[in-house]
Formats: sequence, structure tokens, C-alpha cells
Amino acid sequence: WAAGRQLIATSPASDLAVPKLDQPLPRVMRADDVARLCELPPDDDAVGLRDRSILELLYSSGLRVSELCDLDVDEVDTSQGMVQVTGKGRKQRRIPVGVPAQKAMQRYVSDARLALMDGKNGAHALFLNRRGRRMNPRSVRAMITKYLKAEGAPSASPHTLRHSFATHLLDNGADLRAVQELLGHESLATTQIYTHVSTERLRAVYEQSHPRA
Repeated sequence: WAAGRQLIATSPASDLAVPKLDQPLPRVMRADDVARLCELPPDDDAVGLRDRSILELLYSSGLRVSELCDLDVDEVDTSQGMVQVTGKGRKQRRIPVGVPAQKAMQRYVSDARLALMDGKNGAHALFLNRRGRRMNPRSVRAMITKYLKAEGAPSASPHTLRHSFATHLLDNGADLRAVQELLGHESLATTQIYTHVSTERLRAVYEQSHPRA
């Protein structure tokens, strides 16, 4: 204050280090809430089957929403349950897909995708919008918001499903290095934030359960 009003020549606070702020923990959905979300899209029309496939794949593989939208049909092997993903820096990785996501994608590709195609537009893209063009991240976010809002559930984003994917793996004993590979993180330090989420959950269980907590 005094330095700002030129009452003193220099500020004695100029050499003070800026305090390191705590990084906010990512929001994580419970496994049963994710399962309920994946069942909200109808399974009797093309858009509903597409949306189910997207939700199952986001949670099953921990993809970034941009990675999901960039997927082409030939990068998905539904018989083997694997997807070939191009992540940040154009680095590629192969990710296993869980059985529910595998089945949802098989049904979408066989029963719904052709109905959404518009001539040659989006011919290679896996996920198509109503105009037969490749879906974009904004459309996926809006889709998730629509289903949660209709249920009166708390809002969530595609990244919430990615956070939930990583946290649930670690909660069930997955190796941190393996989770790093699945997420496509360059540094292990980036993945370690999910260990803090798991610690918070363990502490909550402890405080609710232990007689002297």
C-alpha cells in the first residue's frame, strides 16, 4: 500500500514467494450414478443408441471428449474390445473397452450409424450428429447435460466421466502407472491427482465407519 502511493521506495513484500494454492479435486460420480446415466438414452432409436455408446465409451475408456469425437470407425475393434486413440501431441495409444461399452458400440455401428449418415458426409467418423456429420465436443457436453437435467441430477461433463474412470480404477487397486497409460498423461504427476481423490473417499468411509473417527 505504501509503495503503491510512493511513500516508500520499494515494497518489503517484493521478495515474498507467492503461496501455492491447493489444486481443486476433480468431481467424481459414483459408479451406480454413472450406470444410471448410461441407461438414460432410449435404446429404440438411432440417436439414443449413439448416446448410450458415447456414455459407455467415455466411462469405460477414460477418453478425452476431443479424442472420442475424433474416432473413426476403423479405429474401433468391437470384437476385441479395443480402440485406437490419437491424443495430445498426435500420440497414439490402444485402450481396452469394457463389455457394456463393447456391446453398446456394436449395436450402434450395426443398427444406428447408417441411419445417421448423410451421403458421404461423416463417412469415416464413428459418432455422427443428426445431420450425418462428425460430432463435436460441444454437442457431447450438451447431450450429457440434457439427460442429467431431465433426471434432476447434478450436472456433469465428459471430463467428469474421465475423472470417474481413473478414480474408480485406483479405488479398486489399479496401478497408478497403468492408469497414466490409459489416460494418455505425459507425466505421472498429472495422474497423481486421482490418488488424492481416492484418499478423500477413503477418509470419508473411515469417518463414517470407525467408532472413534
